[in-house]
Amino acid sequence: MPRPRELPRAVYVRVSDMPAGYHVAAHSHDWNQLLYAIEGTMTVVTEAGMWVVPPQRAVWVPPHTQHAVTCTGFTRARHLYIGRDVAANLPDRCMVLEVSPLLRELIRAATEIPVEYDENGEEGRLIRVLLDQIKAPDQDKLYLPAPKDARLARICDHLQGDPADNRTLEDWAKICGASSRTLARLFQRETGMPFREWRQKLRLLHALEKLANDRPVTEIALDLGYETPSAFIAMFRKATGRTPGGYFR
Repeated sequence: MPRPRELPRAVYVRVSDMPAGYHVAAHSHDWNQLLYAIEGTMTVVTEAGMWVVPPQRAVWVPPHTQHAVTCTGFTRARHLYIGRDVAANLPDRCMVLEVSPLLRELIRAATEIPVEYDENGEEGRLIRVLLDQIKAPDQDKLYLPAPKDARLARICDHLQGDPADNRTLEDWAKICGASSRTLARLFQRETGMPFREWRQKLRLLHALEKLANDRPVTEIALDLGYETPSAFIAMFRKATGRTPGGYFR
């Protein structure tokens, strides 16, 4: 199904399969979008930050939010476009959502109903139950905020390309022309977390992308700057409650 220019009903569902490396340049919609990965992992980037969307998760994108999407492996996706007038109680910012077994089955069923479904009939009731199952999480664990300060942006842009870089804020202070204390204060203010925690979360999100492509755990650990696989596994388990090898099972 093509992307709609306007929604024929309160909810419009589109199905797409995207190859590894597929990239959708920054764009926005006039309505809400729930982008759900049945298989594969997507990375969504806005000016506010980055979200990694593993299989059986979904990312919520509010109206008029510029966002780019990259598939790190072959991805089977379901796009739910949701009208603003029926989403008053739904999130007003981007976030990754858990997809419960019930919501998963409702999305599957929604792909099989007509585009111009009967809003007052059985199909309309299915859509209303589906909307009721979309809930914001208490904490968006797969979100990495992007700072706006030019000095911090320089550091973060570099680390996005080289997450294994272990330089400290003291090292970066010499490059950025600001004291390490100033950089630390800015990091906390603009991202809500200390620099070391931000870098660790960046590494976690990069690890999820690599795991989705079946990269070996030892290789991922070394690529991300960990001295040993056990140190990486300990970080991953603490952050997610699972081991790297068991995360996608």
